[in-house]
Amino acid sequence: MRQVEYLIIGVGTAGLGAYSRIRRKSRSLLLIQHGPFGTTCARVGCMPSKMLVTAAELAHNIDHGSYFGIDGGYKVDGKEVFARLKRDRAEKFVGEVLRAVDKIPKEIIIQGEARFVAENRIEVNGEEIVAQKIILACGSSPFIPASLQPLAAELDTSDTIFELDELPQSIAVVGLGVIALELGQAFHRLGVRTTFFGHSGRIGPFTLPEMQTECLRVLSQKLDIIPAGKFTSARKEGAQFLLEYRTKAGEMIVREFERVVVASGRRSNVLNMDIDRSGLKLDGRGLPVYNPQTMQCGDAPLYLTGDANEDLPLWHEAYAEGRIAGDNALIFPESKPVKRLVPLGIFFSDPQIAMVGKKYAELDPNKIVVGKALFANGPRHKIYDERDGQFSVFAEKESGRILGAEIFGKGAEHFAHYLSLAITHSMTVQNVLKAPFYHPCLEEVMKEALNQARFQLAK
Repeated sequence: MRQVEYLIIGVGTAGLGAYSRIRRKSRSLLLIQHGPFGTTCARVGCMPSKMLVTAAELAHNIDHGSYFGIDGGYKVDGKEVFARLKRDRAEKFVGEVLRAVDKIPKEIIIQGEARFVAENRIEVNGEEIVAQKIILACGSSPFIPASLQPLAAELDTSDTIFELDELPQSIAVVGLGVIALELGQAFHRLGVRTTFFGHSGRIGPFTLPEMQTECLRVLSQKLDIIPAGKFTSARKEGAQFLLEYRTKAGEMIVREFERVVVASGRRSNVLNMDIDRSGLKLDGRGLPVYNPQTMQCGDAPLYLTGDANEDLPLWHEAYAEGRIAGDNALIFPESKPVKRLVPLGIFFSDPQIAMVGKKYAELDPNKIVVGKALFANGPRHKIYDERDGQFSVFAEKESGRILGAEIFGKGAEHFAHYLSLAITHSMTVQNVLKAPFYHPCLEEVMKEALNQARFQLAK
């Protein structure tokens, strides 16, 4: 049995954030990593997905050239698409993380799968470790719906899809969330016959009903989307997957695909750790109840961070949470609550999707105004011929303070950052409108939405 003061389970983004704090204060430290090093973001998440999306965007822009009188004949080389992706991923992103991991003393890293034996006791590779403080930064894994479980070993997920050597002829995408939309649209634009299968009819993260409606309307014009229903049968016949799906309206759809990628969410790896033996209070998901301002689980010397808590599975949040957990573990049994960053999520579909600050569903509709603008009215959007989408910004009636926004359109990533700065500094609609908006620029759509909010606040 080994005894240690600090134990970090998971050497991904959150784990490295915690390590960066604790290593300066203590040498009684161990790290446990199950699976390959390199972080979810660099290996199978943010970076490879954006490399695939970027290749697809280039193909789409060439296709769209005819609108401007430009003929751009080209050929998609699927093998080179994936070869370049793997090459750049290894050299520019995973390689950078591995170089950081290589600086960690080898004697404090254990590779293996950790499980709880008791509140402060972990078993890994047949060895028990007693730790005074434990940081759970073990990440998450793709979720496979029960209807597809019999084929689980042969399906693709966001953890495996980037290992392809060639573009398939056809692909089914299970899910209508951010991962599904980014990957599926990229495959479609690279010439792959792609069909999306939803479940509930919801698409993306929007909570304002008309934003949901607009998103589904626009993307359904560009992509083959079946938004609501369930699989009644899924089997492999030779080299093809045969899927049977009953829509919410009762229509039976039967189609064959070369590949099936399941992108219907991820589940915390904590659920694989016999967490019930930890003595922690668990929520309805089976995860430890924790304080998001300290990352601490109740009064115990355990901290839940990053994708493992399933709440904010984003790189910048994971690293911040790791550092918060590390700082609080260092001062246990005391704790220091930290004001969290303004919520910010950006999804690289086309049109882009962005959520910043409070969601509409989190606000009292009687205490806010909603400023709206259509991207079709934006002068620069007309020039680009990128007219799809809507901008919705939420402001407090009493003060005019900007609370949040849900955005669907070209340039959403930039608008979201602009507004996150405004929300961070408690700016009002009137404050932001005092700044200049250059003409013609994408930001004029945001100006229109803010003006719409201002008119309502003036009543």
